[in-house]
Order: sequence, then structure tokens, then C-alpha cells
Amino acid sequence: MKQKIHRIIFESGTFYGRLFDAVLLILIVMSIIVVMLESVHRINIRYANILSSAEWLITILFTFEYIARIYSAPKPLKYIFSFLGLIDLIAIIPTYIASSMPEAQSFIALRAIRLLRIFRLLKLYHLLRAGNLLLLAISRSARKISIFMIFILILVIMLGSVMYAIEGGNNGFDNIPVSIYWAVITLTTVGYGDIVPITSSGKFIATFIMLLGYSIIAIPTGIVSVEMSHTFKDKQDAAKKCSYCREPQHTPEANFCRICGNILEK
Repeated sequence: MKQKIHRIIFESGTFYGRLFDAVLLILIVMSIIVVMLESVHRINIRYANILSSAEWLITILFTFEYIARIYSAPKPLKYIFSFLGLIDLIAIIPTYIASSMPEAQSFIALRAIRLLRIFRLLKLYHLLRAGNLLLLAISRSARKISIFMIFILILVIMLGSVMYAIEGGNNGFDNIPVSIYWAVITLTTVGYGDIVPITSSGKFIATFIMLLGYSIIAIPTGIVSVEMSHTFKDKQDAAKKCSYCREPQHTPEANFCRICGNILEK
């Protein structure tokens, strides 16, 4: 029984496995629709009982599925603490918490995390491995980005102080912290428009900050891009290359060529 459940739940190559994935995909989509409809006040008031019943039905089905995954998994603890296992758990606990703690109704919005479960059904979770390249590049460039952020912090403090002195505490620049806030949203080219300089000098500096923002935003992107290029090159250099068919795409742990079967040299 345990092996049969494992084949249905974890393997999509069988008929019942594909059927299980299709039903699960429908439940996930229905759950996300219910979450979105509940956030619309007019719809939630009119169809509260229907939406609540649908949510509880979906949550109970997800709960049985989660228990079945734990039961049929070869290593239950490994599944429970895996990324997808934690997603499965977080997908069901908000409904139970909200039912026992009415003041935690806002916590129920976490049910939208169920959308991540589509990664498993569509077999997209292998793409997460490609994200390791980006994470490694970011970690390698963390020091450079930290120095850059310190420079930006000093810059916005200086610009905010200058704008406070120029505008004279008027036109929304009531104090230096507020002026720094304006410098941040202007430098990042967000520009909410809640604070606007009136004086000619203030407008000139604002224009300079706006133009400066475009060049500053590109700097972290360039830093991470360079590190990604270096990281990708390091991984290619570390890969083994077959001396017979010249196939280069082998992991450092591989002993035989995946194309011709030739023994790979260290």
C-alpha cells in the first residue's frame, strides 16, 4: 500500500499519477481563486459561507495529501524539512490558525503560497538549481554591494540635508529625515510627488538627483552580472571534459562520459 501511494503521489509517469497531478493542479487553482475572492469585500460578504466551505474542503484535502506524502516518503523527515515539504505545510496551516484565532484573519493570506506547489506539478523545481548560480554570484558580490549601499546612504543624507537648507523647512521639507526620505524616492526614480521642491535651486538639485539615479541603479546590476560571469566560468572550468568525444558537460564527480562512456580523466 505504501509503495502504491508513493507511485501515485511522487511519480507522474503512471496513469493514476498523472490523474493525481491534474486533480491537485485544479485544487491549487481553485484555492488561489478563493483567496482572491475573499479579499474582495463585496463578494466576501455575499458569498462568505460558500467561500468558507470551499476553503475548508480544499484545506482538508491538502491535509490528507500532506499526511499521505509523509507516510509514503522513503525518508519522511527529509521530505518534511525540504523546501517543497515546508511549502506543503505552510499551504494548510493558515486556515487552521485563522479558525482558532479570529484576530489572525490577515494571516490567512499566506494561503496564496499554494501557488508555489505548481513548481512540483509542472516539474519546474529543477529550475531552482539554476538559481544557485545567482545566489552564489550575489554572495560573492556582497562586499562590493555593501560598500555601494554605504556610499548611497551617505549620499542621500547629504542631499537631504542640502535640500532642507535650500527649501528652508517649507514645501514639505519640514526636517532632515523627511528631506532624506525625499532624496531616497527621487534617487530611485520612484517620485511619489508628496514632497515637491519649489525654489529654483531645489528644482535644479532635484533634476541632478533624478539623472544621477539612473546611473546609480545600474551599478549593482553590473556588479552581480560580472560575478555571475565569473561564477559560470569557474563552474565550466571545474567540469570534466571527455578526451575521446570532447563532450565538456560533466560534473566534477562524474567518472564516465555520459555520451560515449569513456573514462574521464581527473
